[in-house]
Amino acid sequence: MLPTDSFLDYLRYERNYSDETVKAYQNDIEQFEVFVGEERQAELSPADVDSGLVRAWIVSLMEKGYASTSVNRKLSTLRTYYKYLLRQGTVTVDPLRKVVGPKKRKVLPVFLKESEMNRLLDDVDYGGGFKGCRDRLIIEVFYVTGIRLSELIGLKDGDVDFSASLLKVTGKRNKQRLIPFDEELKNEMRAYVDLRNRTVPRTSDAFFVRETGEPLNRHIVGELVEKNLSKVVTVKKKSPHVLRHTFATMMLNHDAELGAIKELLGHESLATTEIYTHTTFEELKKVYNQAHPRA
Repeated sequence: MLPTDSFLDYLRYERNYSDETVKAYQNDIEQFEVFVGEERQAELSPADVDSGLVRAWIVSLMEKGYASTSVNRKLSTLRTYYKYLLRQGTVTVDPLRKVVGPKKRKVLPVFLKESEMNRLLDDVDYGGGFKGCRDRLIIEVFYVTGIRLSELIGLKDGDVDFSASLLKVTGKRNKQRLIPFDEELKNEMRAYVDLRNRTVPRTSDAFFVRETGEPLNRHIVGELVEKNLSKVVTVKKKSPHVLRHTFATMMLNHDAELGAIKELLGHESLATTEIYTHTTFEELKKVYNQAHPRA
């Protein structure tokens, strides 16, 4: 039914797609071809395919248990294929022009409860010396400021303004923003800097460093966060981003305005920040279901 050889050559030689990617495109088109044959009980040309047939394929995939992301990927294959056929003049109408794929299910952010954060900061033993001081401070900076992992690693000494209690953070697309911090965090950061300057050789201007004086990397920070979160929670995900989610959720739970949280997190769109309203609502439903006798 579908003349795919020239299309696959186009992907391979003009678009420079890998063999694995080309194979995935081929599998998707062949799967659609099988469906068309079973649905219409006839051999159809690409021009015979209409939007109704494509929508029926979507339904069949969803009924077979395919996730919306997988279905949308297969639709993307078909869209690319029909755009190619239009350019070649093989078809005159794109049957996917008005076809909309299934909506992706929003995954709610994982976050820690306030009691769990208190245990993490007040009860967990981080060990003594420079490394213990640094590791605990990293956890607290994530929680108190909501910064991203890349932003924490990128902090320089000059980005910490102790007199104004502000962090100058460089976020995505090199966009800078200022994040305030409280007196308690200020004292702990000053204690860390004092210990660092006395015990660690200075080989860079990075604020957080290894015991050798070199800047930290993503792996080291991710590992120390996961190790310490494992001491207080059993959730599967234990990354620095969980602490960023926790910051946003706690701010919202304590009546911070959504617009202010957006600015502190460095989000481009308020829609991105609004995911935390769903998170707090889910937590509210859980409390209701546990507490109300008729829930």
